[in-house]
Amino acid sequence: MVNDPVGDFIIQLKNAGMVRKTSVQIPYSKLKHAIADTLVASEFIVSATKHGKKVKKTLEVVLKYDAQGNHFIQGVKRVSKPGRRLYVGVADIFPVKFGRGKRILSTPLGILTGEQAREKNVGGEELFIIW
Repeated sequence: MVNDPVGDFIIQLKNAGMVRKTSVQIPYSKLKHAIADTLVASEFIVSATKHGKKVKKTLEVVLKYDAQGNHFIQGVKRVSKPGRRLYVGVADIFPVKFGRGKRILSTPLGILTGEQAREKNVGGEELFIIW
C-alpha cells in the first residue's frame, strides 16, 4: 500500500530516467494524470496517456531525453507530505533553481506551476519542486 502516491509517482519518473527507460507504467489516478499533464506542458516529459478499463487503469508516461541522452528530470523534492501539508500564498511563490525548475501546486483552479499560479493570483498546496 502506497501512503504517498504523489511522492511515489515523481520518484518513479526520476528513477526511470536514471536507468534510461523510454516509458513508465504507473497505477492511474486523476491526480497523477493532472500532474503528468502539467509536466507535459512544462516539457519535463513527452506524454501521459491512460490505458485500461475500470480497476486495471494505468498511466503510461513517456520520458524525455536530450541529444546526449540525459534525462530532463535532474531532481525532484517533495515539499508537502501526507504528515505535514504546506500551503503557500501567491506572494510566497518564487522561482526554482533560477528559473530552470518548476514548483507544482494544487490550487482551487487545479494543478498549476508556480508561474501559472502567480499569473492567476492564486495560492495552494505546494506539492513538489522539479528541476
